[in-house]
Amino acid sequence: MLVTGGASGIGLALAARFLHAGSTVIVCGRREDKLREAKAAHPGLRTRICDVAGEAERAALAEWATREFPQLDVLVNNAGIQRRIQLAVEEPWRDTRQEIAINLDAPVHLSRLFIPHLVKQAHPAIINITSGLAFAPLAGAPVYCATNAALHSFTLSLRHQLAATPIQVIEIAPPAVDTDLGGPGLHTFGVPLDEFTNAVVPRLENGDLEIAYGFSEQASRASRAELDAMFKRMNETARTA
Repeated sequence: MLVTGGASGIGLALAARFLHAGSTVIVCGRREDKLREAKAAHPGLRTRICDVAGEAERAALAEWATREFPQLDVLVNNAGIQRRIQLAVEEPWRDTRQEIAINLDAPVHLSRLFIPHLVKQAHPAIINITSGLAFAPLAGAPVYCATNAALHSFTLSLRHQLAATPIQVIEIAPPAVDTDLGGPGLHTFGVPLDEFTNAVVPRLENGDLEIAYGFSEQASRASRAELDAMFKRMNETARTA
């Protein structure tokens, strides 16, 4: 299993669970100090420094991982950043672009890079970590919400396109979880990390393809209910036309 952004937060929590269950787990991240801390806490982890915002680094990661770990069969696209910004306040485009690159470019590109390898495995999977904010956006984090909505849409299409292959495509949509996403102290109101992980891992083991929890589950259901109602109205209109 390869977990991007796996040196802390949800990524590390999932990595630790699967490591302790007997999997070989590789985590990558931008910060060497965080990777060292993760390995110190969980000595069995394999680590690699990688900034998934860069196309060349993503390609190098895929080449290295599949060469060094030929039995790798799970890619977890977890890396993400959340910035609270005001769109009317000018900022360098590179700051906005980095958020898009990490949150959307990386999982799309890495999925495509790893598919040729994963399709040869017995029980492969791509797990995309999105957010409840994909369904109910927070205006203060507009790029984060938009990229997660796009990743949710991409995941649905990817699952459809890979339906005839052995690759399972799984989406995990967390609610606000008490991690340092966006900066220390911003998510202390969120559900505890262990609570979230305890809820998610059994559903992964059960083979669920869409996993949401708390607010995210409520937002996802509300979104689906609205779509069902819209399609029902469209069908009724077509029948009476």
